[in-house]
Amino acid sequence: RPQAFEVNNSCIRRLLELRVMVHFGLTMFATDYSVPIDILAGTAEKLGFESLFVPEHTHIPASRLSPWPGGADLPRDYWHTLDPFVSLALAASATKSLKIGTGISLITERDPILMAKQVATLDFVSGGRLILGVGAGWNQEEMENHGVAFSTRWRILRERILAMREIWTQDEAEYHGEFVDFDKIWAFPKPIQAGGPKILIGASSEYVFQRIADYGDGWMPIFQDAKRRSASGGTDYSQGIENTKAAWRSAEREGEPDFSIFGVAHERKAVEELISIGFNRIIFGLPSANADTVLPMVEKLATIAHEF
Repeated sequence: RPQAFEVNNSCIRRLLELRVMVHFGLTMFATDYSVPIDILAGTAEKLGFESLFVPEHTHIPASRLSPWPGGADLPRDYWHTLDPFVSLALAASATKSLKIGTGISLITERDPILMAKQVATLDFVSGGRLILGVGAGWNQEEMENHGVAFSTRWRILRERILAMREIWTQDEAEYHGEFVDFDKIWAFPKPIQAGGPKILIGASSEYVFQRIADYGDGWMPIFQDAKRRSASGGTDYSQGIENTKAAWRSAEREGEPDFSIFGVAHERKAVEELISIGFNRIIFGLPSANADTVLPMVEKLATIAHEF
């Protein structure tokens, strides 16, 4: 089709300029009423997708005091979500090459020694296919149920990530911080991926870019359409990528940061724009629904992905 050719041709020229490989993934709230995660994973792999991501919430406080950043009414997906590491293990067992990821995992709600074990085990049994999208969370009451004060969430996240990296890389790991403190421990298996899975930070505040340079491996913001981004308070993705690169260079980090974006709309125009901005992984959002609803969407999205 002429229009599709024009879109594809434009993006090919841009990719050649940027010298980047763009990957396509999917994300969905895996719940007790949605398409089984192993069926979704198997379909995604057969259709050529690179990755599958799932979010997490251990629970949602019934008080509903913290406003949802996405709007007025919180979807029920949030309190029906399966545990991400259990469900991703099932997704890994149903596939051979599909990368599996958290998008995002709430580090503020997880013990770092236990999480280090879960992450290392999942990376080990999947053959090194895990990507770890992380965040501090937005629901104050939810994290307080885990004993975490809202004002300390990012400091806690930092220490827990640094502590996990020690566990993943050292035969006798130890960490001594303000919130995480343990003497030398033995903890195996180690992740297949050297240094542990890639850690992508899912936030869009002015502080996230330095955080990525300090203890992350890339940026993973949630998708906003052009109209919302142009409004006051919208995320400037182009500036965010430049800020991340600048912080990365200042920290004298080797290599290049990863730029993934999740919850992307099912539109060729949105994909083309995000690629031209500099994202190397486009993760389409799927509704938490049954197979009859979701799988035809996956087929449609595969046709869009293959055009690029």
